[in-house]
Amino acid sequence: MIIDKDLYERIRKKREELDGLRPFPKSVLERLRKQFAIELAYNSNAIEGNTLTLRETRLVIEEGITIKGKPLREHFEAINHQKAFEFLESLPKKTALTEQVIKDIHKPIMRGIDDEYAGRYRDVNVRILGAVKSPPRFEKIPVKMREYVKYVKRNPDKLNPIELSAIIHYRLVEIHPFTDGNGRCARLLMNLFLMRQGCPVTMVLKVDRKKYYDRLRKADKGDLKPFVDFIGRNVERSLDLYLDTFKRGSEYISLAEAAEGSPYSQEYLSLLARKGRLESIKLGRNWFVKKEAIKRYIKSKKK
Repeated sequence: MIIDKDLYERIRKKREELDGLRPFPKSVLERLRKQFAIELAYNSNAIEGNTLTLRETRLVIEEGITIKGKPLREHFEAINHQKAFEFLESLPKKTALTEQVIKDIHKPIMRGIDDEYAGRYRDVNVRILGAVKSPPRFEKIPVKMREYVKYVKRNPDKLNPIELSAIIHYRLVEIHPFTDGNGRCARLLMNLFLMRQGCPVTMVLKVDRKKYYDRLRKADKGDLKPFVDFIGRNVERSLDLYLDTFKRGSEYISLAEAAEGSPYSQEYLSLLARKGRLESIKLGRNWFVKKEAIKRYIKSKKK
């Protein structure tokens, strides 16, 4: 086993616990789905350098609003990620992983940004700044991708679902089959596999960007365990959020989202959460709160 045994056992038990709460209330499930899809788009794009905030990402995706001073490409990246995620959701559960499916995930990611190479393997060689090793030459991409798909289907190393999801992610980034959008494609492909295993959407947070790239570099050097454990902890965080939501009957929202509907800034809400003056939970490095808790705090201040 590559993943930390205690971590995997916690994930296994939490997934069983989540399954025991099904069927979920449709309204709450839909609310969580929308929230996670937008936060996934925000974090995945931010890791690649997109400067839209979470609030701006939400406005671009849900309202079609153009953010003044932000490049058109960044707007496309937000909208395109949402479209790619919706494509994942539309795939029948029995759809086999093929090279065409991977290309079909990549295609909407690059639409309007680089239409020539959207959904097409690269025909040029590339170098990645700061990488330990260079991606294979473009002539080798078709063979590498056939081997990749075959490996995922057969799972010859008998990896458990969390380990395999991390390897699905890492090996696609390692091959780097596209000229651009490889990281976003890999994170979406990982989520496709995880969702089919009954796990909620899992995201790599912008605040963990440095740690994320450090774990990828270690994987490039042959040590996969740090990256596998990193992905496992992200899966556990999503499970914690889902469990807390469905066990308590109403959903938590991020502080950025909470600030939009309250008289307080995200920074002030974060201060209240850290000081224990606002009912909230911390998952990983992020605080989450319920709307009811905000209302109770406002009411207490008025009194």
